[in-house]
Amino acid sequence: MGAGRADAANPRTQYVGVVNLNEATAAELDLLPGVGEKAAQRILEHRKKRPFGRVEELVRVKGFGKKKFLKLRAHLALSGPTTLKVEQVPASPPPGREGPVTNP
Repeated sequence: MGAGRADAANPRTQYVGVVNLNEATAAELDLLPGVGEKAAQRILEHRKKRPFGRVEELVRVKGFGKKKFLKLRAHLALSGPTTLKVEQVPASPPPGREGPVTNP
């Protein structure tokens, strides 16, 4: 295989949708990029004490600093259904390697 084909064999992960911080299960929270089982449990524990009033309150949960919050913000919600899906999409070829060119 050539270099262009190797890149196509390594798909990248794309996150689409949101997670409702006040209603999501541990498994749904675990779908968030960089959030594991333990972090999901810490979110649930925080939520039991006090529901989230703003998504920014996630930084009050141990393990969630400003940088991590900024990466997750686009996927966080406080109302509505949890719709987050993790999709594998083919990696785009590097610039200048769009594929073979055929002449008519």
